[in-house]
Parts: sequence; structure tokens; C-alpha cells
Amino acid sequence: MEENKTIISPIPGVFYRKPSPDQDVFVNEGDSVKAGDVIGLVEVMKNYYEIKAEVDGVIDSFLVDEEQLLDAGQEIAILK
Repeated sequence: MEENKTIISPIPGVFYRKPSPDQDVFVNEGDSVKAGDVIGLVEVMKNYYEIKAEVDGVIDSFLVDEEQLLDAGQEIAILK
């Protein structure tokens, strides 16, 4: 049985699952992702940083909500 992996925010800021308010989310729970796929954005002082999957997998769940304030090192999502 494979171990679940987590996607962690490298920086503090506000988490967004969409590239902009009028667009769809980058990925949904249950979606397959490849290493390097963008799963969300973190905003810091009006600058946006892509949060990417580091390994291939399936998004099992998001651990944070849209527009939630994150700490550096906080877990964002679980991959299985």
C-alpha cells in the first residue's frame, strides 16, 4: 500500500484554488495530477505564487479552504 503524500505551502499567504474569481478551480478532489501541475496559488502582497504537486497522484482532499490564510509549511492537500 502506498503512503499518502501532502502538498505543503512553502510561504505564508492567502490560498486560492482558482486562477481568478471567474474561472474554474485548478483541480478538484479525485483529479489526477502529475508532478509540476498547479493545484493552487498563494498570494503574498499582491504577488501570486503557484503551488505545484511535487509527485504524481490523485487529489484525495484539500485541507484548507478557498481564501484561507496559510502559514509557511502548512499542509494544503493530500495526494494518494
